[in-house]
Amino acid sequence: MRVDPHLVVAETVAGVVCGAVLLVPRLRWPVAPLVLTVATAWFGFPLLPLLSIALFSVAVDLRAWWAVGYAVAALAGNLLSYRETALWSATAYSVTVLQPGLAIVCGLWLGNRRRLLDALTSDLRHLRVETELREEAARTAERSRIAAEMHDVLAHRLSLIALHTGVLTTRDGLPEPVVERLALLRATSVAALTDLREVLGALRDTDSPALRPAVREVRELVEEARHAGQRVVLVMDGTPELAPTTHRLAVYRLVQEALTNARKHAAGAPVTVRVSYDPPETFVEVTNPAGSAGPDAAGSGYGLIGLRERVGALGGRFSAGPAGGGAWRLTGRLPHPAEAERP
Repeated sequence: MRVDPHLVVAETVAGVVCGAVLLVPRLRWPVAPLVLTVATAWFGFPLLPLLSIALFSVAVDLRAWWAVGYAVAALAGNLLSYRETALWSATAYSVTVLQPGLAIVCGLWLGNRRRLLDALTSDLRHLRVETELREEAARTAERSRIAAEMHDVLAHRLSLIALHTGVLTTRDGLPEPVVERLALLRATSVAALTDLREVLGALRDTDSPALRPAVREVRELVEEARHAGQRVVLVMDGTPELAPTTHRLAVYRLVQEALTNARKHAAGAPVTVRVSYDPPETFVEVTNPAGSAGPDAAGSGYGLIGLRERVGALGGRFSAGPAGGGAWRLTGRLPHPAEAERP
């Protein structure tokens, strides 16, 4: 069959123009599909591959009905086009239906897959941000707890200073300079106590159990755990009263968190608690072998983040993790103030 050379030239020019339209990102929607639909309807089979590419791009954007509409318009319009390149010839009939349909189906699949990946990526990003916010909240809560505990301790000591100096000023026979110095000391103590309450008083929550460690010791905590049925061995060196108050509070919190985690994740397993207040550092180590998980084994893990923040604020080192053989080990090292100041 003889092919009209003018038709070949026209189809070539149309193909070049349509290909250029497809390559321009700004024209991919809605210009490119519209141009390819008109060109395919007029010139037929030679431009069908380019139309399939345009339909694929439309389907990727999840415009399924538009893609189907363009395909139907091109196929229907081709009924009135040149017979030499008609889409509805006996040799091209199967390709005429299969190629656009396959392009639309593949485009829809790819578009849905991209949307799914975008949604999963967005969820992952939100989870990461949420985790960071929770960790920051745990650190902030631990700092507030430390401030509240120190408020109790310092307020108690300053009130004792004010009380004793007030009693001394009432005694007879003291030299006038001593009385003046005692009065100044009492006034300064009362002013410092007032300033402390104004700065940190808002952080104090009398209903919160976080303030109890200020007047409690590790031995009491271990005895409570034993009464609850937990097997705990306590090894303690040094004198707790000679250690800084901040160390004693940190030791209490470390042991408390370790015993709680042992009850959750290693129910029935014995726990060994070692505490040393001897220089050059206060040392805490809590170990337990593997055991069966308790009914409330699920945890957020933010308790350990708070402990790490507390120990770090005191210039110490904290670690918690597996110790081999399924055991778990938590340690904290808090340098004594004289040791921490050394270069």
